[in-house]
Order: sequence, then C-alpha cells, then structure tokens
Amino acid sequence: MVHSDQVKAAITLAMPDAQVEVEDLTGGGDHLQVTVISAAFDGLTKVRQHQLVYGALRQELASEAIHALALQTSTPA
Repeated sequence: MVHSDQVKAAITLAMPDAQVEVEDLTGGGDHLQVTVISAAFDGLTKVRQHQLVYGALRQELASEAIHALALQTSTPA
C-alpha cells in the first residue's frame, strides 16, 4: 500500500512542475488512478508520457505497493 502523498511526491520529484491528482480506486491503496499535467510531456507521445510517470514510480511498482495504475497525462493548457 502506498499513500497518495507518496505518489505525488515521487512524481513531482521527477517532474517538479507537475500537477498531480491521485484517486484510490478500491480503498486499499494499491489500485490508483493518477492524473498528471506537466510541461515535461510537451511533444511526447502518450506512451512516452506514461513511461515518464512509470519511471518516477519505479520503486512503488517494483515492490507491488502499487498493483494497478490507471494514468491520464497531458500538458498544461
């Protein structure tokens, strides 16, 4: 299990400008929906955007603290 603050911190460490919203889908802390808005995504495909987020959460995913991760990524309007 991972807390939403930990997820936000890990992502903003990798992408300091990121606006991050985390929703626990099951109440158990291991199935999350995460929305990330960052200028770091500018010009990148969705796949590459998601890879940046997965990279920021590498430890949490490897330890299975996060079992399922639904991502929405975009650049600032």
